Amino acid sequence: MDRNIRTVDDVLALLDGLFAPEVDRWTGRGAKWWDGFYADRSRPVQFFVAKPDENLVSCVERGMISGGRALDLGCGPGRNALYLAERGFEVDAVDLSPAAVDWARERAREAGVDGVRFHCGDAFALAGTELTGPYDLVFDSGCFHHLPPHRRISYLALLDDVLAPGGLFSLTCFAAGADGMGSELSDTDYYRAANGLGGGLAYTPESLREIFSGLTEVELRRMRDEPEESACFGESFLWTALFRRA
Repeated sequence: MDRNIRTVDDVLALLDGLFAPEVDRWTGRGAKWWDGFYADRSRPVQFFVAKPDENLVSCVERGMISGGRALDLGCGPGRNALYLAERGFEVDAVDLSPAAVDWARERAREAGVDGVRFHCGDAFALAGTELTGPYDLVFDSGCFHHLPPHRRISYLALLDDVLAPGGLFSLTCFAAGADGMGSELSDTDYYRAANGLGGGLAYTPESLREIFSGLTEVELRRMRDEPEESACFGESFLWTALFRRA
């Protein structure tokens, strides 16, 4: 008989087990799956390109995001981290997958880019140790929508811990609705099914505003489609959002 729930962490760990292996990205046990995902670099995966997100470039060029310290959550092969470093940011970039981090480091060496410290591990576990705030910018392109609903608690706690007063939080995630991507099952239905997250969760603008209601919305829109010859990555099945901490 198992009767060992005493703390919030115990509850979160129990719920993690319902979503294995997807949630293992956040508990340090799922690196093997993500390594397999990144193993074949020639796969036609949209975000394998060595291009920064169009919304990030737009915000930097409009002066909405300027230099300082940045944290890139779920950096993958490092395309956005390298862009920020090239523009004067001091960047910490973290991903659970050793294959992704190795690829990012290779790209940094090939481009001659300094200013990025790559970390391999669970961002929740590394916060306060290797990932020490405050950060002027926390950037997340495609990480948040892979969280199971209960881990939003951990995500918000991480933001609260590392985002500087007046700092910016930039998010790119799956959009619900026409031409969007990701599952639109309700949070309740996920726990009833308890069969994993699939390809990720879709969000509406209203849900994002509610989840991040402790921050001030600066901009929230669909990402613009970018042609193949563009210097930026852009797919309209994603939301892009920029929030500011008071």
